[in-house]
Amino acid sequence: MEHFIKILSKPDNIPIAGMVLLVFFYTGWAFVMAIRNDLRIKAGKGPLELEESGLKVDVMPHLLKREFIAALVVTIILVIWSVAVNAPLEEIANPAVTPNPSKAPWYFLGLQEMLVYFDPWLAGVVFPTLIILGLMAIPYLDKNAKGNGYYTLQERPFAIFGFLFGFLILWVAMIFTGTFMRGPGWNFFSPFEPWDVHKVVPLTNVDLSELLDIDPKTPWYVREVPGFLFLLLWFTFIPYVVALVKRAFFAQLGIVRYWVTMFLFLFMLLLPVKMILRWTLNLKYLIVTPWFNI
Repeated sequence: MEHFIKILSKPDNIPIAGMVLLVFFYTGWAFVMAIRNDLRIKAGKGPLELEESGLKVDVMPHLLKREFIAALVVTIILVIWSVAVNAPLEEIANPAVTPNPSKAPWYFLGLQEMLVYFDPWLAGVVFPTLIILGLMAIPYLDKNAKGNGYYTLQERPFAIFGFLFGFLILWVAMIFTGTFMRGPGWNFFSPFEPWDVHKVVPLTNVDLSELLDIDPKTPWYVREVPGFLFLLLWFTFIPYVVALVKRAFFAQLGIVRYWVTMFLFLFMLLLPVKMILRWTLNLKYLIVTPWFNI
């Protein structure tokens, strides 16, 4: 535990730890407010925000007073922080010495963590682009008009949990892992494990064709058929089953919105699935071609 506290208390990591705490605090607060409104709606009452929407107050002094107090609190916190914690400045960069571990800025650590499981073009370009576009597209794909202007869970479950999955699991959790769980050699360390610079983890990563014991001399377009079949079933069979089980959901979105929504969601879901396959089977790539790997 002392090792984890030491990592948390590093000047570089304090704002990241604070960010994670704030994210979960406000997410939990939103859940509390949503459950409160759901109970009110179930009891035949309206959401509290809509009841209060008719109440009007002057900007001065009500809003400005709160903003001024918030600015004072933030200023006090920054002053105490700057006095109590040394700035994380290091010596002049030496091109002959590479830091171990060598980490990107915190906002890119999620991408650096993805590089462990995916080809660079997927981890650095395709995944971030589709994840961001998918999160932006949620309000346009989900035609449910309820839940606008107030907290709720029951009236917007798909949009809420889809966004939370993309933001918390595919972004915040990846940043947390890259910051606090990745040590020397980019090895994975548990919170209670000291960072040993001499740690060596032998890994034998295999592709899907190797896992299935397919002759490597086979032409790639034949050898990689199982990988293509897996992706084909992933993006066609699962949406088909969901459409059969959730007919109301399919009817609400329509065929075009439904398939776009399922494609984006399943693409996001590929990240944790691929991570689990790497942890359990040491699976590196599903498809290996002369031009790209998936």
